[in-house]
Amino acid sequence: MSLEITAKLISSLPEQTGSGKNGPWVKQDFIVETEDQYPKKICMSAWGDLVKQFNGYAMGSRLKISFRVESREYNGRWYTDVRPWKAVVDGSAAASPAAMDAPANFATSGNEQSQPAATSVEDDLPF
Repeated sequence: MSLEITAKLISSLPEQTGSGKNGPWVKQDFIVETEDQYPKKICMSAWGDLVKQFNGYAMGSRLKISFRVESREYNGRWYTDVRPWKAVVDGSAAASPAAMDAPANFATSGNEQSQPAATSVEDDLPF
């Protein structure tokens, strides 16, 4: 199952590397924020070549992201990852020059209709 959201790239966590039975691996988590009435932050884990591609986007870029949600069990506990497999810079966002040269599966496009930016609304919710 594949899902899609439009969100703003707000942070990238340190790159993680290691070696497993299938050889070396690289992973980096990126934090995006949705632009709903009640914005949510989502941690997405990019693996392999997607790490370099995601690093090509400027912080604050609005991205249309296609992703999968995957869960796995280990020692009686369940772990869930949100794994992006495609991202497109939203047409109304300012993209960095590196993002303009992104590969096809992370290509930029100006064909998306621009949407108004989410306004900051303070609420009194306890969470």
